[in-house]
Parts: sequence; structure tokens; C-alpha cells
Amino acid sequence: MNLDIHVGSPKLVIHQGEAVWLADPDGQVRPDSERGLLFRDTRIISIWRLFANFAAWEPLNGGALTHFHMQAFLTNPAIPTQDGEIAPRTLLLTLGRWIEGGVHEDIDIVNHGSGRATFNLDLVLRSDFADLFEVKSHRRVRRGRMTTTWSEATQQLTTLYRNGDFMRGLTVTAKAHTPAVSANGRISFAVDLAPGEAWHACLLTDLHDDETETLIAPSACARDSFASASAAEVAAWRAAATKLGTPNEEFYRFYHQAVGDLAALRLPRLRADGIANMPAAGLPWFAALFGRDSLIVALQCVPVTLAFAHGALDVLGDWQARERDDSRDAEPGKILHELRLGELAHFRLVPHTPYYGTADATPLYLVLLHAAWRWTGERALLERHLATAERCLDWIDNWGDRDGDGFQEYQTRAPRGYENMGWKDAGDAVSYPDGSLVRGPKALCELQGYVYAAWTGMAEIYTAIGKDDRAAAMRAKAAALFAKFNDEFWDEAWGGYAYALDGEKKKVLTSVSNVGHLLWSGIVPQERAGRVVARLMAPEMFSGWGIRTLSAGHPLFNPISYHNGSIWPHDNGLIAQGFARYGFRAEAARVARAVSGAAAYFAQHQVPELYAGLQHTVAPFPVQVPGANVPQAWAAGSAFSFLQALLGIAADAPNGVLRLAPALPAWLPEVTLRDMRLGAASFDVRVWRDGEVSRVEVLRGDAAAVIVLPTALAG
Repeated sequence: MNLDIHVGSPKLVIHQGEAVWLADPDGQVRPDSERGLLFRDTRIISIWRLFANFAAWEPLNGGALTHFHMQAFLTNPAIPTQDGEIAPRTLLLTLGRWIEGGVHEDIDIVNHGSGRATFNLDLVLRSDFADLFEVKSHRRVRRGRMTTTWSEATQQLTTLYRNGDFMRGLTVTAKAHTPAVSANGRISFAVDLAPGEAWHACLLTDLHDDETETLIAPSACARDSFASASAAEVAAWRAAATKLGTPNEEFYRFYHQAVGDLAALRLPRLRADGIANMPAAGLPWFAALFGRDSLIVALQCVPVTLAFAHGALDVLGDWQARERDDSRDAEPGKILHELRLGELAHFRLVPHTPYYGTADATPLYLVLLHAAWRWTGERALLERHLATAERCLDWIDNWGDRDGDGFQEYQTRAPRGYENMGWKDAGDAVSYPDGSLVRGPKALCELQGYVYAAWTGMAEIYTAIGKDDRAAAMRAKAAALFAKFNDEFWDEAWGGYAYALDGEKKKVLTSVSNVGHLLWSGIVPQERAGRVVARLMAPEMFSGWGIRTLSAGHPLFNPISYHNGSIWPHDNGLIAQGFARYGFRAEAARVARAVSGAAAYFAQHQVPELYAGLQHTVAPFPVQVPGANVPQAWAAGSAFSFLQALLGIAADAPNGVLRLAPALPAWLPEVTLRDMRLGAASFDVRVWRDGEVSRVEVLRGDAAAVIVLPTALAG
């Protein structure tokens, strides 16, 4: 049986919407940590500790019951009192915590000792109102002023932080059989328990954003969270999603957890026409609106749910840049990178208001629009987003191609802008073979592939809406880019595609995983695909746990770095889809097996944002990189990329057709999908290995609408 691997300092995270409670495993937050209650990019609570007559409670165990509800158990040390000592481990304290708008906390204490227990229960509660960027960097700058008031009558402690027109705050209401008091940064309860007696208190924390909005804590106790609106929404999400059945328990749990993670990471956005669901990128640091991440997650999810596709197209279209603003790397038609709501963003001390420093989100918006249309068949979807798409196309021509050479390049203009604007956006992520960093405008290989996919997809869309001239123009641009890219990025002597062209248009011949995205986009001629696959599956790139971001032979290789040798599940998922697109089904299955096998070792089969690029023979289990976000949206969504690769799923809802080209490997001999939606139709489909072929049976739905293409088995 696989082990649950926990790397780094253990933590307990629950969240809902834009509130994230990051605590130690006992639910407490100790001083000088990165933990606490984060709300809209501000740390509302920075210390949360329980004491009995100044004695710290001892943790037993704790865990999250759902993404919005946790429970922890603690016991007492020896507690000196005026009536004698309370024996250690005779009191059991249960902490329940539930986020639903605000936060409801329950404290239950049972006296299992033989004598009476009389003591003061103190909650030490501190707020620093640090901006999320300051929490991460451990560099807090005091700007505004805090005020705290206690109302004996209402049993409420209110702490507010103001800096000019920026305000955050919280109000904690204490409810217990005997009134609480507050002094010296503590809320104190008098507890008096006979043997076998129980004591209960509720703490209701309302969250304040400016002077106008307050998120109210649930009035019911945490045990009632299972009947809450959040629980109902998760159940509805699961009911609407495509369900998977398979005898392979490993892949089943990987997929099932991914559905749950993405349900948990929904970030509702209020629009004029209702609520749109966006995926938060990951926890604890990325419960915010992102461009690239949301678009890739939505693309991963199209066979499972279209909710994120609709949400991303709507919300990112709302935030599309309309003018140039160099301080935020904004240009007309560009899709945002990241929006933050904390104090630093409010006062423009960081550019995330939003920040537009991404070169790939704009073409990926068009790729998603095409994919969503292929799954819905709705002309209304195209009409709804066509103006946004046209602005994206203009940006690609007029801003993405900075020097007019036909390729997409990027370089920040913002004083605090990002050096790198591809998905590998770490400052050291783009380097020459000798390890020196590439500076100046960079033309990453995958950016050209994304634009190629965007133009070919838009050609189909223009044909569908009767704009044949525009369709022909898109096809011509795509063909020209295909030829130019394969002429200038390919290096025959090196045997592969350059990672990028530098500012002097010289090839950067560094072995990276990015070239796998070229297969995903379709910009590679068939005769070269095998050499791309062979390089990615060579030992210096494929570790056995997945494909590394950077070759192990490179001078900057570091298996626990962010982008220079680690393994990213979403990256591997897109690469596997690219392998399958070009017929390399056995290799796609190897990558899928590697990542789903890694998932089996992590707690709850919950794949992190990234893990170490150590060789399988060196690390018999995957090694998590400290600081990696878990759950993380596109890491979870990799399960759906692998499903698409293994089953060869291709939607054509405009023509009422679902195409499958399955090549199930021996380790995944059977898959059943239920409630998979194509336009207005719904299908249940069973796929299984039968000797030398993969067979398909349509269990529910129009069998004539499912076209099965012959493929070789994946080994």
C-alpha cells in the first residue's frame, strides 16, 4: 500500500470563496508564522491560541472534514489552580471551525477526570492585517492604524484596520453559558466542570471589507455544515460533472479527488447577469482571479464540466485591457494575469490591480472559446464573446508581436513587472544551455504554438458564423506561422525545437518541457513529432514520476526548484495530450501512469502544484516541494488531461458528434464515463481493452453520435 507523504511543516487548511484559514494541525496559529485567516488578500487573524490558566493545550489530532469544515482535538497538560492541580490529559477539547461567508468556531470541553475542573479558558487573538505579499515575504510594513473595542453587552470584540480609504476588520461574538470578558488581547471564559460534565462555546467571526460589506458568520454550529449551502453546491457540482468508473483504484481516486478539488476551488464572481464560477489557482496563496491558470483549467475540464469555460470567458472578458498602462503591462485587448484585492494592490504598491504580465493568456482565451464551442455547439456562445475575441486577435498582431517579425515576444515595461511571462514565470526560468539567463524580449516556443492553435480555431469559428473572408485570413496566418516557426525554431543538428528565440533572434537550445506544448497545439509536422517525444521521454527529462521542467543535465537543474527541474502535473497532462494527438499513445500512457502513480502517495490523492524532479530509482516515492500549493487547480485538472489523452476524446457538438480514439494501457483496462455532455445530449460510455483493441459501448445516449476511431493499444 502506498504511503501518504507529508513534506514540510504540517498544516490544516479550510476555505470558502475568498476566505482561507491556514492553521497548524491543531487549528491554532502560533506567532511568527505564515499562517492565519486570510480574507481578500489580507491576514485578518495572525495569532489564534488557546490556554487554560496560561497553560497551552496539547494537540492530539486534527483534519479537514470538507474544504470548508475542520475539526481538531486537544488535551490539557497539568493545570495549576487555586484548588489544586488538574491532572494532565483529563480534559478533552474539541475545536470545530466552519467557513461560510464568515467563520463559526465551536469549542467543546469534556472533563474525563475524577475531580472538579475549574479554570480560565483564554483565547489569544491577534490581528496584523498584513497584505498577503507581506505574509509570504515575512516583511511586514506598518502603515495604517488598528482599533479594538469590546462590548460587554453584546459579547463582541471588534478590531478594525484603516489606512486612508482602505479598511479590513473582524467582529468576534462569543456565546457561552457564562459571559466572557476581554482584556490583554484575550477573550476569557470561566469554566467549571464536574466529573463527566461538558462545556460549550461558540465564536462567530464576521469579516469586514471597507465600510459597506460584511460577511456574516453562520449562526449554526459547525456540525451543521454538512447541510449548508456550500455542501449543497459541492453535491450539485459533483452531480453535474462527468463521473468516472474504473477497476484501477489509483486512477479512480486521482480523478475523484480532482473533481472535489475543483469544486472546492470555485471562486464565484458576481456579474450583471448572475454568478460566474472561476477556479481559484490554488491554496493557500492563490485564492484569486488568474488568467492563464483559469484558461488552462477550463480547457482541462471541458469533458467533465463546462462551468469553468463559461466563467473564464465571461469574467476574463470583463477584465480585458482597453488601454495601454505600462505600470501594469496592460495593452489593448490583453487578458489579465492576476488580480489582487489587498492593501498593496489598493494603493498600487504592487501592479496586481490587475496585472497583465502574461504573454499566453490572450491566445489561450481564443483556444478556450473554440474548445467551449466544440463542446456546446452554441452559436450564441460565439456571439457573446466575439467582440472580446476580436480584441484578442488585434492584441496578438499589434502588441504580442513586438517587433513585427511574425512571432510573439514579451518584455516587461512595468517597474515591478515580471521578467518572464510564460507559464514558467520564475525569474530564472529561461536560460541558455550554459546556465546564463536570457534577457530582453523572448519569443518562447509554446507562445507560437498557442497562437497557431488560436488562429486555426478562430478560422473554424469564422466559418461557422459565415465570415468566410475572416476564416481564410486566419487559415493563411496560421499556415504562415507554421512554416516560419518550423523553419526558425527547429535546429536539425541539435535535433529539436529551441526553447525560445532571444532578443537577437538566436535560438536558445535548452531542453525543457515546454516543447511538449507544441504537440498539444498542433504546430509540429508529423515527421518531427517522434523526435520531440523521444527527447521528452529520455532519462534526463522523464524521471519516472513525470517529465521534468528542465533537463537533469542542465547547469541550473535543481529537482526542488520552482521551474528548473521540478515536475508539474498540469504540464505533464498537456504533454500527454500532445503525445496522443500525434499517435504516441504508449508514451502518453507512461506519463499518465507516472503522475497518477505519484498522486497515490500524496494525502487524499491530492496532487500538489509541483513535486521534485528526482529520478524514480533515487526517490521510491514522490517528494513534495515545500511551499507548493495544495489543492491546486491545474494540478487537479491534469487528471482530465490524461483522460482525454487515453480516450482520444474530441468533441464536435456543432455537428452532433463525439469522437473517441481510445488506446487503454494494460494498467487501465476499463473506463466508464457517465453523464458526459455534448451540447444538449448526454452519454454514458464504457471503454475496455479486448485483446489487441480498445472497444467502446454506448450505454446511454445516441450511439450513432459516438464515432470510434481505430487506434493501437498503449501497451
